[in-house]
Amino acid sequence: MNASAGLALPSTLARTAACILRKLEGGLGVLCALILGVLLVVVLTTVVMRYLFSAGFMGSEDLSVWLNVALIAFGAPLSLNSTLAMRLDVFARLLPRRGQEITSITADVFTILSGLILSFGGVEIMTMLGGVSPTLGLPEWIRFGFLGAGGALLIIVLALQRLSEGRSLQIMAAAILGSGLYFSIPHLALSADWPPSIVLGLVAALGLIVAAPLPHAFLAAAYVVIAFGSTLPEPAIVASTVTGMSKFLLLAIPFFLLAGGLLTSSGVANQLVRFASALVGHRRAGLAQTTLLTSVLFSGASGSSVANAAFGASTFQPELVKHGYPPAQAAAIIASTSVLDNIIPPSVAFLILAAATNLSVGSLLVGGFFAGGVMAVCLAVAIHLTVHEQTPLPRAGSRERWRSAVAAIPAFGLGVIVVVGIRMGVVTTTEAAALAAAYTLALAISARLRFNTLFAAFRQAAAEASAIGLLIGTAGPFAFLLAVDNVSGFVTELTTVLGGSALAVLLLSNLILLAVGLVLDIGAAILLFGPILLPAAVAAGIDPIHFGVIIVVNLMIHGLTPPLGVLIFVVSGVTRLPASALFRAVLPYLFALLVSLAIICAWALIF
Repeated sequence: MNASAGLALPSTLARTAACILRKLEGGLGVLCALILGVLLVVVLTTVVMRYLFSAGFMGSEDLSVWLNVALIAFGAPLSLNSTLAMRLDVFARLLPRRGQEITSITADVFTILSGLILSFGGVEIMTMLGGVSPTLGLPEWIRFGFLGAGGALLIIVLALQRLSEGRSLQIMAAAILGSGLYFSIPHLALSADWPPSIVLGLVAALGLIVAAPLPHAFLAAAYVVIAFGSTLPEPAIVASTVTGMSKFLLLAIPFFLLAGGLLTSSGVANQLVRFASALVGHRRAGLAQTTLLTSVLFSGASGSSVANAAFGASTFQPELVKHGYPPAQAAAIIASTSVLDNIIPPSVAFLILAAATNLSVGSLLVGGFFAGGVMAVCLAVAIHLTVHEQTPLPRAGSRERWRSAVAAIPAFGLGVIVVVGIRMGVVTTTEAAALAAAYTLALAISARLRFNTLFAAFRQAAAEASAIGLLIGTAGPFAFLLAVDNVSGFVTELTTVLGGSALAVLLLSNLILLAVGLVLDIGAAILLFGPILLPAAVAAGIDPIHFGVIIVVNLMIHGLTPPLGVLIFVVSGVTRLPASALFRAVLPYLFALLVSLAIICAWALIF
């Protein structure tokens, strides 16, 4: 009887934790979707008042920034146990079971430490900070309170997840270790012959190896180096994190993600497929070329390679296989063409780069058109040479082409709103993104989508934007500490040793990016290495916009390379094909993209 009761207790605890976790995540999902909806209304109201009534909305920009910080804080726990957590688990999977348990506990230590930093650091700033926002009339500490609450929720959600999985001992061990580290580090004064940035990199690397979420690895590393003489105390770490995510430009990210999700849900994306098929479907490897052209067209709408990879895998994979394509090759074509979505505007990657380097978003988008065109041509040639389609599609008549073009006009309208609006200076990048989201919402409503579908699109966009925003914020203190140790100066000196020419800078920069892209998420790599490499490029006479485009193109290619290969894993997850087979099948298309990178670099040298 007692033994039976003892066995039932853990099971009951797991069920109770799972029930609480579902309700908590459901509540956070509703809250984040609501915040995103309010954000959209605020920005759209600002646009309407300015252009129709020549009036302003007092404090609209500050209100939007504060809401975005709240969205990131409350959305962070939603991505804790998903691909949005940005975990590099390839090393942990190679270990035996006991080793995996140890790495899992260590990864949880990073998360708990990060949650404590945000919670206690946020509270400390709240007690220190005075004053009232002049535009909102609200105490300034509220913005930091959001992140403090988010840190506490992060720990609660992690604990509930582990309890629901029956791993109570693991979370207890991680809690003891994480708390011990947090409270002991401020009292330690460790000496090392290396500058703090070396220790910073080593701690972050440890986080990567044990599969800790990337933002948590950055935040924990910035805190640990306090014991090694860091000039950034805990309140400053949190303040730097909040400052990093408090940029009006970053609001464009959730709006673009929402636009892409609504475009797919409304069925408008399928009209792009029909139009692309009518144009190139009858050619050699016509269905594969249709996949490529759809990616080019869809790029002007979603701005997210992951979104296009998921869409293409579900839409094209069955048709490609039906027309005689080997399954792995079909999936590899889908993954490789999805690279274009973060190159051809609008592009979330360019937004992140602009936020990190203060480069012009409009100029980067123009550069993205050129780069995307070069990459598309190289992929088209590779597809033509590698695919021998058994059953090509019939040639579409002029009437069918006309009808498909007319049906695709709503999708093209989205690209016009975004690119023309930004480039001509009619609206800001964030306002253009909000208009794009409102436009696709209207399309979704006209398609009579159910409320649950619309809510799911808002929730998904909010969760994705929160994960990206947390990464941007936590990269702030990390990048600051790298700047203190003059890492960018070291890179400049290294290029001088190599000759200091533009060619030397491009070769070294591309080698660095090709290396870090193997183990870092593209957003993290842009945030950390964009500000480091850009000064050396400018000193060598390279146009900063050209160089910014090269950074994004280089890093996007890593969506196809092991061990991270996020596009490969997305397509693998949808198609149920092993990722190892896809990594082999994508080699010819990876080579084509590297050729396109070389062409873009040559263009930068010539012009």
